[in-house]
Amino acid sequence: MKYDLTNLTPDVRKLSDMKSVVYDKEWVKTAKDMDLYYMYRGVDKKDELRYDITIIPHNLLGVEFSKTKGHYHVGHFQETYTVLEGSAIYLMQKLNEAGEIADVYATRVQKGDSIIIPAFYGHVTINPSETDDLKMANWVSENCKSDYSLFEKAQGACYYYIRPTSAESFGEGTWIKNENYKNVPELRFEEPIKTLPENLNFLK
Repeated sequence: MKYDLTNLTPDVRKLSDMKSVVYDKEWVKTAKDMDLYYMYRGVDKKDELRYDITIIPHNLLGVEFSKTKGHYHVGHFQETYTVLEGSAIYLMQKLNEAGEIADVYATRVQKGDSIIIPAFYGHVTINPSETDDLKMANWVSENCKSDYSLFEKAQGACYYYIRPTSAESFGEGTWIKNENYKNVPELRFEEPIKTLPENLNFLK
């Protein structure tokens, strides 16, 4: 189903909201404030679930691909994402009781494909394109709250995704470990799903 966003007012995430999580600290010192992404919340609602649409233009944050700020859900809540236009990389990380990263993985999702964010995984969405905007939709419980503080404190996720560092990269970016985390596991990769489950009650 397509939704007309023309008459809706999005929440706007600006660079000034994101400075603490950007990899390229030298760039961010002199960069002018700008809109980084647009969140249209509550575009639709169904059985205590909220449907949002987010648009992430193909800006570059210095050498880093544009991304969301990153957050954890407060509680057991899961979330689904579907890419409507462009492509996305979803980076997911889970902490252990000592506050260290127990697991981290990434999933590249193309138009029409989806992903389910597991409970207790913090997540960041990356637009890995220098030419195409990313438009995505999510279903989440109306009772779900987001906590950004852990990403702010650690200055981002445990990995950053930056532009290719050599011509041999063939358009693929480079993953850089965030040194503010201890004992970060090697990044693994998972496949997206083609369709979401018909019953989304597990999100409540």
